Amino acid sequence: MGRSTVFDLIGPVMVGPSSSHTAGAVRLGAMARKICGVQPLEAVLALHGSFAETGKGHGTNLALIAGLLGMRTDDERIPQAQDIADAQGLSIHFKSEDLGDVHPNTVKISLKDGEGREVVVIGSSIGGGRVKIQGINEFRVEIMGDYHTLVVLQNDLPGVVAQVTSLIASTQINIAQMRVSREKKGAHALMVIETDQAIDPAALALIKKLPAVNEAMAIEPLE
Repeated sequence: MGRSTVFDLIGPVMVGPSSSHTAGAVRLGAMARKICGVQPLEAVLALHGSFAETGKGHGTNLALIAGLLGMRTDDERIPQAQDIADAQGLSIHFKSEDLGDVHPNTVKISLKDGEGREVVVIGSSIGGGRVKIQGINEFRVEIMGDYHTLVVLQNDLPGVVAQVTSLIASTQINIAQMRVSREKKGAHALMVIETDQAIDPAALALIKKLPAVNEAMAIEPLE
Protein backbone atom coordinates (compact mmCIF):
# COMPACT_ATOMS: atom_id res chain seq x y z
CA MET A 1 0.00 0.00 0.00
CA GLY A 2 1.31 3.49 -0.90
CA ARG A 3 1.95 6.25 1.56
CA SER A 4 -1.04 8.31 2.75
CA THR A 5 -0.76 12.04 2.05
CA VAL A 6 -2.90 15.14 2.23
CA PHE A 7 -3.46 14.53 -1.49
CA ASP A 8 -5.40 11.35 -0.61
CA LEU A 9 -7.76 13.35 1.61
CA ILE A 10 -8.51 16.51 -0.35
CA GLY A 11 -7.32 15.76 -3.88
CA PRO A 12 -5.01 17.85 -6.06
CA VAL A 13 -4.89 21.57 -6.61
CA MET A 14 -5.88 21.68 -10.25
CA VAL A 15 -6.99 23.65 -13.28
CA GLY A 16 -10.07 22.08 -14.82
CA PRO A 17 -13.53 20.76 -13.99
CA SER A 18 -12.82 17.14 -13.02
CA SER A 19 -10.19 15.48 -10.85
CA SER A 20 -10.45 12.25 -12.86
CA HIS A 21 -10.66 13.72 -16.35
CA THR A 22 -8.39 16.72 -15.84
CA ALA A 23 -6.01 16.40 -12.88
CA GLY A 24 -5.66 12.63 -13.33
CA ALA A 25 -5.05 13.12 -17.05
CA VAL A 26 -2.28 15.65 -16.38
CA ARG A 27 -0.64 13.16 -14.04
CA LEU A 28 -0.96 10.32 -16.57
CA GLY A 29 0.76 12.45 -19.21
CA ALA A 30 3.44 13.40 -16.70
CA MET A 31 4.07 9.75 -15.79
CA ALA A 32 4.35 8.79 -19.45
CA ARG A 33 6.89 11.59 -19.94
CA LYS A 34 8.89 10.37 -16.93
CA ILE A 35 8.87 6.81 -18.29
CA CYS A 36 9.99 8.09 -21.69
CA GLY A 37 12.81 9.95 -19.92
CA VAL A 38 12.61 13.07 -22.09
CA GLN A 39 9.92 15.18 -23.68
CA PRO A 40 8.80 13.14 -26.70
CA LEU A 41 8.60 14.40 -30.25
CA GLU A 42 5.58 12.29 -31.24
CA ALA A 43 2.63 11.07 -29.19
CA VAL A 44 -0.37 8.94 -30.14
CA LEU A 45 -3.00 8.80 -27.40
CA ALA A 46 -5.72 6.13 -27.58
CA LEU A 47 -8.61 7.11 -25.30
CA HIS A 48 -10.79 4.38 -23.78
CA GLY A 49 -14.29 4.42 -22.30
CA SER A 50 -15.27 7.59 -20.47
CA PHE A 51 -12.06 9.31 -21.56
CA ALA A 52 -13.10 8.77 -25.18
CA GLU A 53 -16.79 9.63 -24.67
CA THR A 54 -16.63 12.75 -22.50
CA GLY A 55 -12.95 13.55 -22.19
CA LYS A 56 -12.85 16.40 -24.68
CA GLY A 57 -15.62 18.27 -22.86
CA HIS A 58 -13.77 17.82 -19.56
CA GLY A 59 -10.47 19.02 -20.99
CA THR A 60 -8.88 15.55 -20.90
CA ASN A 61 -7.09 16.01 -24.21
CA LEU A 62 -5.46 19.27 -23.13
CA ALA A 63 -4.64 17.82 -19.71
CA LEU A 64 -2.85 14.82 -21.21
CA ILE A 65 -0.84 17.10 -23.49
CA ALA A 66 0.00 19.33 -20.51
CA GLY A 67 1.37 16.35 -18.62
CA LEU A 68 3.50 15.33 -21.59
CA LEU A 69 4.91 18.87 -21.57
CA GLY A 70 5.87 18.50 -17.91
CA MET A 71 3.14 20.71 -16.45
CA ARG A 72 1.59 20.15 -13.03
CA THR A 73 -2.13 19.96 -12.25
CA ASP A 74 -2.27 23.61 -11.11
CA ASP A 75 -0.49 25.05 -14.15
CA GLU A 76 -2.46 27.99 -15.57
CA ARG A 77 -1.16 27.16 -19.06
CA ILE A 78 -3.13 23.90 -19.34
CA PRO A 79 -5.84 25.48 -21.57
CA GLN A 80 -3.05 26.48 -24.01
CA ALA A 81 -1.32 23.08 -23.94
CA GLN A 82 -2.01 22.27 -27.60
CA ASP A 83 -0.57 25.60 -28.78
CA ILE A 84 2.49 25.12 -26.57
CA ALA A 85 3.00 21.59 -27.91
CA ASP A 86 2.80 22.89 -31.47
CA ALA A 87 5.34 25.59 -30.69
CA GLN A 88 7.72 23.05 -29.15
CA GLY A 89 7.41 20.63 -32.08
CA LEU A 90 5.49 17.93 -30.19
CA SER A 91 3.23 16.11 -32.66
CA ILE A 92 0.00 14.89 -31.00
CA HIS A 93 -2.64 12.53 -32.37
CA PHE A 94 -5.76 11.38 -30.50
CA LYS A 95 -7.99 8.42 -31.31
CA SER A 96 -10.61 6.26 -29.59
CA GLU A 97 -9.81 2.62 -28.84
CA ASP A 98 -11.35 -0.21 -26.84
CA LEU A 99 -8.53 -1.25 -24.51
CA GLY A 100 -10.45 -4.18 -23.04
CA ASP A 101 -11.26 -4.87 -19.40
CA VAL A 102 -9.74 -1.74 -17.88
CA HIS A 103 -10.91 1.28 -15.91
CA PRO A 104 -13.17 3.57 -18.01
CA ASN A 105 -10.72 6.47 -17.58
CA THR A 106 -7.82 4.77 -19.35
CA VAL A 107 -5.43 5.90 -22.05
CA LYS A 108 -2.71 4.18 -24.05
CA ILE A 109 0.10 6.63 -24.75
CA SER A 110 2.58 5.74 -27.49
CA LEU A 111 5.63 7.99 -27.47
CA LYS A 112 8.66 8.44 -29.70
CA ASP A 113 11.66 10.55 -28.70
CA GLY A 114 14.21 12.39 -30.82
CA GLU A 115 16.41 9.30 -31.13
CA GLY A 116 13.58 7.14 -32.46
CA ARG A 117 13.13 5.23 -29.21
CA GLU A 118 9.52 4.22 -28.62
CA VAL A 119 7.63 3.48 -25.42
CA VAL A 120 4.00 2.53 -24.86
CA VAL A 121 2.37 3.37 -21.52
CA ILE A 122 -1.12 2.33 -20.43
CA GLY A 123 -2.55 4.15 -17.42
CA SER A 124 -5.83 4.92 -15.68
CA SER A 125 -7.16 7.88 -13.71
CA ILE A 126 -8.75 6.14 -10.75
CA GLY A 127 -10.37 9.07 -8.95
CA GLY A 128 -9.38 12.12 -6.95
CA GLY A 129 -6.49 12.81 -9.31
CA ARG A 130 -4.88 9.47 -8.47
CA VAL A 131 -3.43 7.40 -11.31
CA LYS A 132 -2.22 3.88 -11.90
CA ILE A 133 0.19 2.87 -14.66
CA GLN A 134 -0.85 -0.61 -15.77
CA GLY A 135 1.43 -1.31 -18.70
CA ILE A 136 4.85 -0.41 -20.05
CA ASN A 137 5.41 -1.77 -23.54
CA GLU A 138 4.29 -5.42 -23.48
CA PHE A 139 4.48 -5.83 -19.70
CA ARG A 140 1.79 -5.44 -17.06
CA VAL A 141 2.86 -3.25 -14.14
CA GLU A 142 1.30 -1.42 -11.23
CA ILE A 143 2.91 1.97 -10.61
CA MET A 144 1.06 4.69 -8.71
CA GLY A 145 3.71 7.41 -8.95
CA ASP A 146 4.09 7.67 -5.17
CA TYR A 147 7.67 6.37 -4.94
CA HIS A 148 10.96 6.57 -6.77
CA THR A 149 10.71 3.62 -9.13
CA LEU A 150 13.28 1.49 -10.91
CA VAL A 151 12.05 -0.50 -13.91
CA VAL A 152 14.39 -3.20 -15.23
CA LEU A 153 13.83 -5.25 -18.38
CA GLN A 154 15.96 -8.38 -18.14
CA ASN A 155 16.51 -11.88 -19.40
CA ASP A 156 14.78 -14.36 -17.10
CA LEU A 157 17.90 -15.90 -15.58
CA PRO A 158 18.79 -16.97 -12.01
CA GLY A 159 20.51 -14.36 -9.85
CA VAL A 160 19.53 -11.21 -11.73
CA VAL A 161 17.10 -10.00 -9.05
CA ALA A 162 19.75 -10.53 -6.37
CA GLN A 163 22.36 -8.62 -8.41
CA VAL A 164 20.05 -5.63 -8.89
CA THR A 165 18.84 -5.46 -5.30
CA SER A 166 22.42 -5.80 -4.00
CA LEU A 167 23.51 -2.80 -6.05
CA ILE A 168 20.59 -0.79 -4.69
CA ALA A 169 21.35 -1.83 -1.11
CA SER A 170 25.01 -0.90 -1.49
CA THR A 171 23.98 2.75 -1.88
CA GLN A 172 21.87 2.69 1.32
CA ILE A 173 18.61 2.99 -0.59
CA ASN A 174 15.62 1.37 1.08
CA ILE A 175 13.31 -0.79 -1.06
CA ALA A 176 9.64 -0.17 -0.25
CA GLN A 177 8.23 -2.90 -2.50
CA MET A 178 9.15 -4.97 -5.54
CA ARG A 179 7.28 -6.92 -8.22
CA VAL A 180 8.66 -9.21 -10.92
CA SER A 181 6.74 -10.46 -13.96
CA ARG A 182 7.83 -12.44 -17.00
CA GLU A 183 6.59 -13.43 -20.44
CA LYS A 184 7.40 -17.08 -19.84
CA LYS A 185 10.15 -19.12 -18.21
CA GLY A 186 13.56 -18.29 -19.67
CA ALA A 187 12.27 -15.37 -21.77
CA HIS A 188 12.07 -11.69 -20.80
CA ALA A 189 11.16 -10.48 -17.33
CA LEU A 190 10.32 -7.09 -15.88
CA MET A 191 11.33 -5.93 -12.41
CA VAL A 192 9.61 -2.95 -10.77
CA ILE A 193 11.28 -1.72 -7.57
CA GLU A 194 9.86 1.18 -5.57
CA THR A 195 12.26 2.91 -3.19
CA ASP A 196 12.12 5.55 -0.48
CA GLN A 197 15.04 7.50 -1.95
CA ALA A 198 16.08 8.39 -5.48
CA ILE A 199 18.02 5.70 -7.33
CA ASP A 200 21.72 6.53 -7.19
CA PRO A 201 22.96 7.35 -10.74
CA ALA A 202 26.12 5.27 -10.21
CA ALA A 203 24.05 2.27 -9.12
CA LEU A 204 21.76 2.72 -12.12
CA ALA A 205 24.77 2.78 -14.45
CA LEU A 206 26.06 -0.48 -12.96
CA ILE A 207 22.62 -2.10 -13.24
CA LYS A 208 22.49 -1.17 -16.93
CA LYS A 209 25.84 -2.91 -17.45
CA LEU A 210 24.72 -6.25 -15.98
CA PRO A 211 24.88 -8.88 -18.77
CA ALA A 212 21.28 -10.01 -18.32
CA VAL A 213 19.81 -6.48 -18.22
CA ASN A 214 18.41 -5.17 -21.48
CA GLU A 215 17.13 -1.83 -20.21
CA ALA A 216 16.80 0.00 -16.88
CA MET A 217 15.06 3.28 -16.15
CA ALA A 218 14.62 5.36 -13.01
CA ILE A 219 11.25 7.10 -12.72
CA GLU A 220 10.80 10.01 -10.35
CA PRO A 221 7.59 10.17 -8.27
CA LEU A 222 4.81 12.56 -9.19
CA GLU A 223 4.75 15.84 -7.28
